[in-house]
Amino acid sequence: MSHSIYFNFIIKSDKLSVYNAITEPEQLEKWWPLKCSGIPKIDETYNFNFTDEYNWYAKVVSCKQDDHIHYKMTKSDADWDPTTFGFKLKEKENGTCLNFFHVGWPECNNHYKHSSFCWAMLLKGLKDYLEKGIVIPFEDRS
Repeated sequence: MSHSIYFNFIIKSDKLSVYNAITEPEQLEKWWPLKCSGIPKIDETYNFNFTDEYNWYAKVVSCKQDDHIHYKMTKSDADWDPTTFGFKLKEKENGTCLNFFHVGWPECNNHYKHSSFCWAMLLKGLKDYLEKGIVIPFEDRS
């Protein structure tokens, strides 16, 4: 049995801006990794660099402009490697509904629980970045 993380919330921003913030490396760096590279196209590889020790890679397994992107981890650690995470966007009257998932966790261990907490904090950072222009310094994103 695998374990999953899900979050749904509204970002008071248009779909294009949200999509760009979850796919463009220079915008991902504003709320998640220290350094990032990648292109939002199926079979392309993203590099999510947090430190030299945490220099992770993922492959784009599904992607549609202004709609969704799904990343399959390819080089990370034993807990993250089997996982896939992604974002689905839906336009609403008051902004964009972001549906986030991170599925395929092998165990409900401390790393899974810590990652679930971190995703909640990071996604709040994404929301604040898009709504208020706030960029939390990388060293304060834990």
